[in-house]
Amino acid sequence: MHSNTVSTVTARPLALRAATAADLADVLALLAETADWLNGRGVRQWPAGGFPAERIAPLIETGDMYLVEGERGVVATIALDGNADPDFWRPGDLPGAALYVHKLSVARSCSGLGLGQALLDWAGLRVVATGRRWLRLDCSKDNLRLQGYYRGQRFTHLRTVDLPHRASGALFQRAGGMRGGLGTALPFTDRRGFGTGRAGRQAAPLSSHGTPVAEHV
Repeated sequence: MHSNTVSTVTARPLALRAATAADLADVLALLAETADWLNGRGVRQWPAGGFPAERIAPLIETGDMYLVEGERGVVATIALDGNADPDFWRPGDLPGAALYVHKLSVARSCSGLGLGQALLDWAGLRVVATGRRWLRLDCSKDNLRLQGYYRGQRFTHLRTVDLPHRASGALFQRAGGMRGGLGTALPFTDRRGFGTGRAGRQAAPLSSHGTPVAEHV
């Protein structure tokens, strides 16, 4: 992805930063827009109408929710942390060797401009910066189009966990780093950096088997 890909989104350069409590309403609105769009297409991974504030506020409080903003305000969100969902990830997956993507959302007005790919690349760089190995996510069991998108982003489908109480369950991972290589430019300025937040803390070195010597997430 090149930096001019999203040049039509805003006259002001895009910037990524950690969300704050003051951003909660904007983040909820963007997630609700995406949830309604998904549900309108029969994808039930996210609740219709979006998430309640009590689901998102803790991600902001812990510094794990990020947003991209420009002239139009908040245009994308991503949560990134070391919390492996126990419904999906097994001890044999070495949960501590990965960072996990949640709540990836791009405003419909910016769809198709590559912001989702750019945020995944940014998350992959954080994997490398924290000494981990994998970038992981789960998505809808039934949304084959979305699964195809992640395959196109060089994620590998590990397995699908089919639980009756979970719409999600298709598990994907890819190695840390950027999809297009380290020379690829991100279309936003990273105002957060790699050093803070739970996903930004330096992870313990991995053993020869990929197991963290001591986990710091």
